[in-house]
Amino acid sequence: MEDGPLTPELYQVVGAFKTKYPELKIVTLETNSGLGVALNEGLKHCSNEWVARMDTDDICKPNRFERQWQFIQNHPEFEVVGSWIDEFVGDIDHITTIRKVPEKSEEIMEYCKGRCPVNHPTVMYKKSAVLAVGGYLTKYFPEDYFLWIRMLMNGAKFYNIQESLLYFRYSPETIKKRGGWKYAIGEVHIQKMIYKLGFISFPLFIKNSLVRFVTRIMPLSLRMWIYSRLLREQIST
Repeated sequence: MEDGPLTPELYQVVGAFKTKYPELKIVTLETNSGLGVALNEGLKHCSNEWVARMDTDDICKPNRFERQWQFIQNHPEFEVVGSWIDEFVGDIDHITTIRKVPEKSEEIMEYCKGRCPVNHPTVMYKKSAVLAVGGYLTKYFPEDYFLWIRMLMNGAKFYNIQESLLYFRYSPETIKKRGGWKYAIGEVHIQKMIYKLGFISFPLFIKNSLVRFVTRIMPLSLRMWIYSRLLREQIST
């Protein structure tokens, strides 16, 4: 998926992969339209029912797809299958934290009332289950969190493999871009939409909105401390 113009170096990489794998589909958007728009457009061009995704700057572990596909084959009742992630700085020899997410649909449903229950770059999902709820809603960020809620409410079954299957690139810039007044107001708006859907109670709407709003406007150093110390499992070095 080419979301707008790329650098000459990236075009070379894409060209090399296209030569090596002629079956590779390249979907191009003339302008950068954002993750949600790009994912919705990409889904239109997916030939198969099961879709695997990841972000361009992350690294799959060698057994990722084998583990997920094996699980899917043995458990056809699930529509979404994810895993934990190892977060690293610089290169994969410098893993700092692990983001663990709950295992089964019942746990995921409860966890989702406060936090995103799936690591988006690790996910494999049924195309039909995503399209059944209208795909990614591009007006809201994070797009994936709102998608999981709508899919859970639509009866989709989720499962997270309880091991890390992907290296996620992390940097202070990752946290920095997720802060500020615009992002904070957006968080409250999303919580309002979730409440209107009937997924959370009014007291939980108030609690979530306050916590998320304050977190987004607090100083970057404090937000990074919360992110790494309270919301993740640290790796001893």
